[in-house]
Amino acid sequence: MRALLIHPEFRSASFWNYRETCALLDARYPAAPLGLCTVAALLPADWELRLVDRNVEPLDDAMLGWADVVLIGAMLPQQRDCLELIRRAHALGKPVVVGGPDPSSSPHLYAEADHLVLGEGESTIPAFLADFAAGQAKPVYQDGGKADMSRSPVPRFDLLDFDRYNHVGIQFCRGCPFNCEFCDIIELYGRRPRAKTPEQILSELETLYDLGYRGHVDLVDDNFIGNKKLVKELLPRMKTWLEARDWPFEFTTEASINLADDPALLEMMRDVGFFAIFVGIESPDEKTLTAMQKRQNTRRPIVESIQKIYQHGMFVNAGFIIGFDSEEGSVARGTIECIEDSAIPASMVGLLYALPNTQLTRRLRTEGRLHEGHDIQPDGESDQCTAGINFASRRPREDILGDYLSVVESVYAPERYFDRVLRAGRLLDSRRRRYKPSLGKQLKELRGFTRLVRKMSLDARTRGPFWKTLFGALTTNPGSIRYTVSMMALYLHFGPFSRFVGEKIRQSIAEERRGAPQVESAA
Repeated sequence: MRALLIHPEFRSASFWNYRETCALLDARYPAAPLGLCTVAALLPADWELRLVDRNVEPLDDAMLGWADVVLIGAMLPQQRDCLELIRRAHALGKPVVVGGPDPSSSPHLYAEADHLVLGEGESTIPAFLADFAAGQAKPVYQDGGKADMSRSPVPRFDLLDFDRYNHVGIQFCRGCPFNCEFCDIIELYGRRPRAKTPEQILSELETLYDLGYRGHVDLVDDNFIGNKKLVKELLPRMKTWLEARDWPFEFTTEASINLADDPALLEMMRDVGFFAIFVGIESPDEKTLTAMQKRQNTRRPIVESIQKIYQHGMFVNAGFIIGFDSEEGSVARGTIECIEDSAIPASMVGLLYALPNTQLTRRLRTEGRLHEGHDIQPDGESDQCTAGINFASRRPREDILGDYLSVVESVYAPERYFDRVLRAGRLLDSRRRRYKPSLGKQLKELRGFTRLVRKMSLDARTRGPFWKTLFGALTTNPGSIRYTVSMMALYLHFGPFSRFVGEKIRQSIAEERRGAPQVESAA
């Protein structure tokens, strides 16, 4: 059996898709498709497999013609390309199997597929494969249970071309103990974190190492510290493994802000080479945090918590959302002040989007406030940055858009962004940094730095802030310079993208003022 695994294109522009920054190091896209690599490992060993990532390479009909079966996994921003791929495969007479987060949340949108394999692959793929081999595969496979992570296989990393990506991901844990109303993670994976064993993680790292990969590994968990006990069992084993191989990897992940409450855990993460953490802050307003059921962010000072993470050698990237029902008056100033006071350079600010299959969506549906087609990805939009508020808002929509525009234009003004990079770099404790890039990696980074200097210097908007930050970092905390430069490099994407978003939001505000009917607010 010849199986073609296709990772659809992320059609929406996004703060996350920093292709311009990747190009500095000759990469084409930030992250490799871990989900499909895991699916590939669950397929029969005697199948011949090929993986095509539409974000880094084209897909021609000859490749589709080669396949006996086509398997596609999709997230919401990949929805439109996934549907087009189903039609392309069918035009050539190929059966199509579809799974992933978006089909699991909105299966009705993927009815054109021959087979939907929903939920966690470890639970549903074996049943599908048994029926498929017998010629009796059903249209839909869905298991409400949660996968036993200790039985999850080592992903087929050998199907990847590592040079095409900025980093490779592995997964330790699924699920999150918190109960945020807007989040679909707890709906997809539950509130009881389930983790792989330390032996599994070491086996995955060993596989990457044996394949010749070195550098940035992202722990893709939606909350890496969802079960701190399990994390504290893993990290010492990772440290021993890394020491024995002269520190070939450095790490990033996503964690809840209560990480700052645990100095021992912060030390352990620093000791294995974590250099950046994504934290979902969402809002600095305690009332709004309580209303969205993100109370964990109300139990500790946000600015102080972020600084504790910096002091343990890790940059913080953070998410903010505007458009919650509980917002009263303008929230722009409070959001801007939180970002500035915390010195968070990469602040992923978006409009609230009611994702399919969340508590928020169910509440809005009960209240009759969801827009028609709320779960359909708009074509050509920039994810929740411009496609958000897919419901009738409590606060006037024009006010929400105005606040959002103020935040984006303020925090991504060059002077403000680079000033936050410099302040964060000064706070960053870069001692005990063990990862050292290979000579080849250092030469690639040097070439990337030369390209960055040229691009920043040629743009009058970034020339002054860039050089001020570079010299400031060299004189105040030279040990942080590699990561400070990385944060500055992200502005190659953040700057133009924030201007694109600003223009789109101004157009939306103009439509509001003309009284466009599709954006009326709820009373």
